[in-house]
Amino acid sequence: MEVTKTYLIQIEWEGPFKLIDLPTLMHDGTDYGIYQIYGKHPIYGSDVLLYIGKADYQTLGKRISQENWLDTNDSNNTKIYVGRLHGPATPSYDIWSNEIDLAERLLIYVHKPAYNSKSISSLPDNELQNIHILNWGHHRDLLPEVSGLRWTSKVYHLEYETYRWE
Repeated sequence: MEVTKTYLIQIEWEGPFKLIDLPTLMHDGTDYGIYQIYGKHPIYGSDVLLYIGKADYQTLGKRISQENWLDTNDSNNTKIYVGRLHGPATPSYDIWSNEIDLAERLLIYVHKPAYNSKSISSLPDNELQNIHILNWGHHRDLLPEVSGLRWTSKVYHLEYETYRWE
């Protein structure tokens, strides 16, 4: 029986922040991670998950400010949650960037935010099969634990050993 290694990504979430707080999220040149935007949607209601995004080549504050959330119909009530990867050691920048990308794609696919419609339709199955995300802190509406095994087609292709009870 082949054993597959699981790749664990841990994210520590903070928030909520308001749009006026974005300058405080630009404090460090390496403040990268994933973010969630909550606000009003014409169909789904108010205070719902609208968007999941990533910032891995620029700070969270700078990236979020580029998306024009001020132009929404209820921007005073927009809430932002930021997630930073954490673990026992800081990885190289390439690994860090790859983890941010994988986590963002799996979280979008699983939670299906209204404004991420382009990213919801397809899942890079092979890349995400062995990813396992643990969300810590103020992860809001995100599931505390997300497994690529659960959300990809891999579970359908596993061979299970059958035991006979006598």
